Amino acid sequence: MTSRRRDFIKLASAAGLGLTVANPDLFSAMPARSKMKFGLVTYQWGKDWDLPTVIKNCEDTGYEGVELRTEHAHGVETTLSSSERKRVKKLFARSSVTCVGYGSNFEYHSPDQTKLRWNIEQTKEYVKLCHDIGATGLKVKPNTLPTDIPREKTISQIAASLNEVGKFAKNYNQLIRVEAHGRITSELPNMKAIFDQVTEPNVKICWNCNPVDTNPPGLKGNFESVQQWIGDTVHVHTLNSGDYPYQEVFGLLVGMDYNGWILLEEGAVPSDIVTSMKEQQTVFNEFMSRM
Repeated sequence: MTSRRRDFIKLASAAGLGLTVANPDLFSAMPARSKMKFGLVTYQWGKDWDLPTVIKNCEDTGYEGVELRTEHAHGVETTLSSSERKRVKKLFARSSVTCVGYGSNFEYHSPDQTKLRWNIEQTKEYVKLCHDIGATGLKVKPNTLPTDIPREKTISQIAASLNEVGKFAKNYNQLIRVEAHGRITSELPNMKAIFDQVTEPNVKICWNCNPVDTNPPGLKGNFESVQQWIGDTVHVHTLNSGDYPYQEVFGLLVGMDYNGWILLEEGAVPSDIVTSMKEQQTVFNEFMSRM
């Protein structure tokens, strides 16, 4: 008996419906509800909150998880001592909110090898932080392909860097989540070119809902070109503004049995963030009800 059928029977019994299930197989044919979970990136909504406030506001609005952004008021950085890291982990453990991960600005495109090495080594330090606070991954990003450097050389350098930090992160049971970001590198053909050279299985793409996602060959074609590398995080903006085809991308995610996080990362700050968070939770639930 499937868990979905058991849940239905329990619900019917609890409601006193007295239903007789003449054909139990009918329920096995019912489509499973999406397992996608909604959370927050503290990019702008939450950047001025301390950590207890971040957690409280997520709990109050029904957000199941949060990706903490670097250099914000919650102050979760590598400068934290061992005891302070344990405190962060306990705060989340005692709440209903999951610490999904940490959002860094580390990038690997610079032709300056000193800068590149600094970004790689700092990535490793923040991987340790993610492990210590109970998170599951670190977000990084490519930002551009320098015009004065052959495209293929930069792509190979980014991929090699991701392989290095991915191999390191594996020892800490962490994912490296590569946000489709930047003026050039947000384009999915460029992300595919990078990931064609990524060999570490814990290095994943964070789909970022960029306008360029609909460039030829279209959303479906672009999505399918990188689908094998999509990890457990997707960044969205406000779901009821703009013309991004959220319903279509959610359908594609359901089609690949995606059970990861949909994380709200919005730049425009409303006058009442908590009220707006509630509104976005409602809109997300409406999208999911159509799946």
